Amino acid sequence: MRIGLASDHRGYTLKERIKEELLKENYEVLDYGTNSTESSDYPDYAFRLGEAIRDKAVEYGVAICGSGIGISIACNKVKGVRCAKVDSIEDVMATRRDNDANIIAFGERTPQDEAILWVNMFLSTSSSMEEKHVRRRNKIKEYEEKIS
Repeated sequence: MRIGLASDHRGYTLKERIKEELLKENYEVLDYGTNSTESSDYPDYAFRLGEAIRDKAVEYGVAICGSGIGISIACNKVKGVRCAKVDSIEDVMATRRDNDANIIAFGERTPQDEAILWVNMFLSTSSSMEEKHVRRRNKIKEYEEKIS
């Protein structure tokens, strides 16, 4: 499975830690930046990750900035991306199960062990095929197609 990672300077250290863990678990990891703690703009990296999802270069993504909010907003500007900013393991499970999210985002203050747990749970939780969830996801896709 190919996993894309993206962060700004504030999320860089946590991104690198997650990358290390994913590589240990034999995931193929594509890093869309940034590559240092030097000040950078999260939209640049969010768009790269979002485009990788859109183009099917990666199956899932992890995005990190100071709060997780800005980078999630930027990721969601790319057609086909369903990025959710998460704050708990319950959020992670719900967004995969109910919303079929393909990117999760969180803030750089998320404890490393917790972030790794969230990423693992995100990657191992299946999307629900329950009719109500499929119907809701399809409405989002249809709207996205209409405005494109």
